[in-house]
Amino acid sequence: MFSLEVATGLRPMVTEYDPKKRGARTELADLVLTKYKCEKNGVPITAVAGSTTPLVEKPALDEEAGYNPFEHRNLTHPTSDLDTLIHLLKGSLGSGILAMPMAFMHAGLAFGVVATFTIGFICTYCVHILVKCSQIICRRIQVPSLGFAELAEAAFLAGPSAVHKFSGVARSVINVFLVVDLIGCCCVYIVFVSTNIKQVVDHYTGSYLDLRLYMIMLALPLLLLNMVRNLKWLAPFSMVANLLMATGVGITFYYIFTELPRVDSLPQFASWSSLPLFFGTAIFALEGIGVVMPLENNMKTPGHFIGCPGVLNIGMSVVVTLYAGVGFFGYLKYGDATEGSITLNLPVAEPLAQSVKVMIAIAIFLTYGLQFYVPMEIIWKAIGHYFGSKKLVAEYCFRIFLVLATVAIAVAIPQLGPFISLVGAVCLSTLGLMFPAIIEIVTYWDNPGMGRCYWRLWKNFFIILFGILGFITGTLTSIEEIVVTFSGGE
Repeated sequence: MFSLEVATGLRPMVTEYDPKKRGARTELADLVLTKYKCEKNGVPITAVAGSTTPLVEKPALDEEAGYNPFEHRNLTHPTSDLDTLIHLLKGSLGSGILAMPMAFMHAGLAFGVVATFTIGFICTYCVHILVKCSQIICRRIQVPSLGFAELAEAAFLAGPSAVHKFSGVARSVINVFLVVDLIGCCCVYIVFVSTNIKQVVDHYTGSYLDLRLYMIMLALPLLLLNMVRNLKWLAPFSMVANLLMATGVGITFYYIFTELPRVDSLPQFASWSSLPLFFGTAIFALEGIGVVMPLENNMKTPGHFIGCPGVLNIGMSVVVTLYAGVGFFGYLKYGDATEGSITLNLPVAEPLAQSVKVMIAIAIFLTYGLQFYVPMEIIWKAIGHYFGSKKLVAEYCFRIFLVLATVAIAVAIPQLGPFISLVGAVCLSTLGLMFPAIIEIVTYWDNPGMGRCYWRLWKNFFIILFGILGFITGTLTSIEEIVVTFSGGE
């Protein structure tokens, strides 16, 4: 062993003395953590003298001593604080903002404002938890950065020995929920685009075709858009979409603030039974958990992301304030007639209002390509190696299948409002609330511990409970709403 170490300058990582445990470390978790270190730091996993033991450079000191992951990130084009703030706003300000007036209809004016800021605070705090745990785990296992699913796996491997065996499950579950969330968003986009286009076409042609036919007609252009495999070529579409969305939302504000009724003309609190629909819609709109880890990983000064005031706090304050404002004034303007997207409430006889629906529909259509890219990437990494030499043909076939699947789901559930609430309740209550709390428990369990009177454990227990409550009630209420609407019993 001594000669091997001297000859190679490396130390075997599978069996070694652990000063914390005062014993040898031979667990599978150590082997997998070694793999992380090799891959993330660009060190090859080698076999010496016929041995299959992975080798990696290992400092003699404690793993966490003196390692700064920020200094080891080799970024070609790191983003400044301002760039990161803009990307955070773009990632969080999506089609969900147009659904906030409907969310307020399910909550009431006053309660909607309070609840929106409360959910916004909880979601932002959970993002803080996630990023902080990522930085701790990066120091602990000496890697420069981790994605969401990678963080879950590494946290379980670096945490208490009892949870090591669940590391693969943690990674897989988060990837599954990310895929379901983003595929669900793609389905929502199809319903959104079809509903807005149908309203415009119906007014000018009087055809009144079934909404599902518009969704089926969208299939071909969506297939052509999603044959683009390189994210670089999707960037121009993103720029056009951002411009159209900003213009459309600006004109929508003009209509909302024209001749507003009195605040006391609408209920300040709706009903307890409709609150789950508010929760699902609000968390769908507010939760930008999918963009957080890539943004922090690509920053020039990552320490500024969760500092005080910090990029995250500033960005989420703007987002929550905008969402609360649009929800409040949109519901105040249109009352109980508020639609799943506020654009559907704009006057059908005015060309300016109709142009808004077309602009935002095109923007959401172009955004579909970017939203589709991530789940496709996750799934293809998991199954691509099965296709051997026919990998490229298989990828295109799978892209076609996945796009047609999103169209089929949208056709099956063409109700915009309940669909948005369902996606938010199922996916984002788990990704945005429950998983960050679980990751913090695992990360802090041994070091530095749960704190006095186990306050960290209790805090995360209540966050998980809040997420489970939203998941169950939001899902059941959304499904009930979809069934009622579909059967024509509303």
